[in-house]
Amino acid sequence: MRLLVLPGDGIGPEILAPTRKVLDAADAAYDLGLELETADIGFASLAREGTTLPPTVLDRIPEVDGVVLGPVSHYEYPPRHEGGLNPSAELRVRFELFANVRPCRSRAELSVLRAPMDLVLVRENTEGFYSDRNMYAGTGEFMPDADNAFSIRKISARGCERVARAAFDLARGRRRKVTAVHKANVLKLSDGLFLREVREVAKDFPDVQLDELIVDAAAAALIRRPDTFDVIVTTNMFGDILSDEAAELSGSLGLGGSLNVGHDVAVAQAQHGSAPDIAGQGIANPTSLILSAAMLLDWRGRRDRNEALVEAAAGIESAVERTLDDPGSRTRDLGGSLGTAEFADHVVARLLTGRRAVSTPN
Repeated sequence: MRLLVLPGDGIGPEILAPTRKVLDAADAAYDLGLELETADIGFASLAREGTTLPPTVLDRIPEVDGVVLGPVSHYEYPPRHEGGLNPSAELRVRFELFANVRPCRSRAELSVLRAPMDLVLVRENTEGFYSDRNMYAGTGEFMPDADNAFSIRKISARGCERVARAAFDLARGRRRKVTAVHKANVLKLSDGLFLREVREVAKDFPDVQLDELIVDAAAAALIRRPDTFDVIVTTNMFGDILSDEAAELSGSLGLGGSLNVGHDVAVAQAQHGSAPDIAGQGIANPTSLILSAAMLLDWRGRRDRNEALVEAAAGIESAVERTLDDPGSRTRDLGGSLGTAEFADHVVARLLTGRRAVSTPN
């Protein structure tokens, strides 16, 4: 399995290094045959090549089996015509990574919730209110004069149908319930179209229950009754906000894995940003990117019917959970004392121990 690793900006290189270490350990333990190659994006490539997303990277992505993308500081990039492309948005649109899959499971000692949470949010990934990616040419925002700004929301039947199908496919392997989150009481046309397509897809999944919930009620329900959710499907911006809320409620935004999925390409990406304020200090929590990389292995393993990849993904997730369960092996943002590298060492040790326990007969 060939993976393209893109470190990114801010804490990106710092959390990519331990993620690679965990992947290397999984490769050795499960005999995966991983091949990892690295390419620069973001400020590193801007300084050398005049663009935050070089054409060589875009050309390489279809040739590999998956991508691990570090956080990027696209808010600080120069204008697009000066090379400041948002790598995250560009990859999602160019390779039609239409579903952003974000699992969220609460941990007893870290969560502020009164009831347990175990859900997956499936977010439409290529359109919506995200004006840097919802137009064929130009941007979805414009100002006709200095005192008026407008933003266009794009909702397409195709975009809604394919993200809904991804959500129902996922729910069929879980607790068989999908909650479609919307604001159709106000956005009658655009969210009305979203609901129309979700309901149509639901007809193909008679064994999966469909619920519908207005977004503000969903935001409250994540706090009040998180245990009632299984799979949530929603539009781009709603999904971005709700998944961050869910991750924070479960313990920390730094604990949320994230996988951008298309038909043929998948990109693992930490749910959080580049955190330039702590870059270089060695204290960033790498959990999100490690779990995202595990999701990538699982996606590829199921796609290729490669049981070793699926088992390795489960092994990494289990090792992370056991590391987080121990207060002595948590990072500082979770009340522990470990730095980035030390946390990864604990994950690797538990990964290898767990693998030996499974491989050794009783």
